[in-house]
Amino acid sequence: MPDLTILPRGTYVPIVTPFTIKQDLDIPALEVLLERLINAQVEGIVVHGTTGESPTIGEEEFSTLLQRTVDLVDGRAVVVAGVGGNNTRTSIQQANHARQLGADGLLVVCPYYNKPTQQGLYEHYREIAEAIPLPMLVYNVAARTAVNVDTNTLLRLASVPNIVGVKESSDNIEQITSVIQQSPDDFLVLSGCDHLNFALMCLGGDGVISTVANLAPKKVKSLVDNSLANDFVTARHLHYDLLPLTEGCFIESNPIPVKTALAMMGEISEVFRSPLCAMQPDNRQQWRATLLQQKLIQQP
Repeated sequence: MPDLTILPRGTYVPIVTPFTIKQDLDIPALEVLLERLINAQVEGIVVHGTTGESPTIGEEEFSTLLQRTVDLVDGRAVVVAGVGGNNTRTSIQQANHARQLGADGLLVVCPYYNKPTQQGLYEHYREIAEAIPLPMLVYNVAARTAVNVDTNTLLRLASVPNIVGVKESSDNIEQITSVIQQSPDDFLVLSGCDHLNFALMCLGGDGVISTVANLAPKKVKSLVDNSLANDFVTARHLHYDLLPLTEGCFIESNPIPVKTALAMMGEISEVFRSPLCAMQPDNRQQWRATLLQQKLIQQP
């Protein structure tokens, strides 16, 4: 039986899903990406999250992505599966499948479209947690789901034994402060907004789930590690050093910029699944200049 109370503090990377030119999963490219992240000694890999284009991934592809990641990571980091939707029953089924495939934890997205009440949100998450014996993170991202998990609801969920933390992507610093201040000491509060990573760590956060870490995992991990060690001078320097990448990664909808950057770096093909598409030419030119300045690519 897994320990229902443990996911580590630190740096989690929501890995992109690489595709071939024919729109199939590119498993060899996935292996290359995973090895680079593992070599950076990140604490966790998140599979099938927003950055992984989860809305366009089929059931069989989900199984393949998660199984290959679990096998390749081989215990060198925790593997967290992004699951959930706007149907509690099917969310439980998907979460159970992730458990069977070897996931160490779950990142469960807030139900979208239905616009449930706060009581409905509480019951949704509680039912999943009680059904699946894995540590679980609540994914609060109102900009994409149209529903915010309010602080009082999150505090209620924190009392459910295997709900161990939150990926806080509300982009609301006051809410994040309240969550950190009022939640139990062992409840993980992880930044889901890269531009707020340093601020959240200064406030007492426990780590990040960082899109930018796909590009600069060592720097993001150093920012987090130094913050956890209360060396905020070093962490602040890293925050400003990473700022051009942070701004660039969200110049268009995530994960368009980060996948474009990885393609420019020669690690994946520049392929998205519709309705996502290639970057606009002006943004692409600006992004290339940033990547050159950050020494992630070289002039041809």
